[in-house]
Amino acid sequence: MRRLFVAALAATSFWTCAHAQSNTSGPLVTPSGALQFVRVDHDFSAMLDKEIFDRFDARTLTHFDDVSNENDRVDRMLVQTDAGPVLYDFRRRPPLVQRCGERMTVKRVFWQGDEVVMQGSQGWFRFKHGVLTKLQSSMTTYH
Repeated sequence: MRRLFVAALAATSFWTCAHAQSNTSGPLVTPSGALQFVRVDHDFSAMLDKEIFDRFDARTLTHFDDVSNENDRVDRMLVQTDAGPVLYDFRRRPPLVQRCGERMTVKRVFWQGDEVVMQGSQGWFRFKHGVLTKLQSSMTTYH
């Protein structure tokens, strides 16, 4: 059953995954303003309209974007950090910053309503309203 779930998930969501991962430092258009990532020593600073709103440790910049159809605007973003994924929700001003609290390497991300489903190094997880949950087999289709 688990193989069927993973195969169905991958088949229905491949297009989203293929275009979601990026290492672009910006500027990126968001509802909250222009987003830019800047390397400062060993850290990255996340800036909106040239004001820092978050800092994180990471060897390289990797993020997964939830892009709306309006001028390729980034509404949400999951950023890979050394301490684990961080969710930025740019639909609010100031943007909502939520840390998953679990160290993992994210391979794929699927956006579904207000939740983020991610494939990490330890399996599949859902991050919703600040709570990270390990997923078991499910009939839910994410896209």
